[in-house]
Amino acid sequence: MASIARCLRAARPSTLARLSQTAPATARSAWQQPATIRAFSGSSIREIRKYTREHEWIDLSADKKTGVIGISEFAAEELGDVVYVELPEEGRVVAAGDAVGAVESVKSAADINSPISATVTDVNKLLEEKPGTINQVPEDDSHGGGWICKVEVGEQGAADFEKLMDAEAYKAYVSDAGH
Repeated sequence: MASIARCLRAARPSTLARLSQTAPATARSAWQQPATIRAFSGSSIREIRKYTREHEWIDLSADKKTGVIGISEFAAEELGDVVYVELPEEGRVVAAGDAVGAVESVKSAADINSPISATVTDVNKLLEEKPGTINQVPEDDSHGGGWICKVEVGEQGAADFEKLMDAEAYKAYVSDAGH
């Protein structure tokens, strides 16, 4: 099977135009200003999301020990209606770039590659029954979302993570007509 990136090379111009648009800022009146929130911790508890050139994403926990893998919204849109998702086996050890599953749509089929080296600890069984969930919420890592698998991350995986694109770099990457 081809990787997601190879299946998406001929991206629709309308999709690329939408991705490059930004929402205009709106003026707020004094009563609409957000409340000031005081942080009680100096460390971030939010997971950090990064992307691959093959259109996968990973949310890495703040302690860099666990993560969630899925395909990007861009990839899901370009694939079209997803009709089948092959999930990885729990306990499987993968290196960065190894196939952890596959996705088939009405347009094409593509491998889902691991963004980092890791061990698969859980899979999204919902996708076996409802593969179209990927189209609806591809970047949702909650229960009912389109994530593919959860992983345990070691030192090599944390190092691999640092090489990936952040959201801004990924947005610039996909807005390039060749991706």
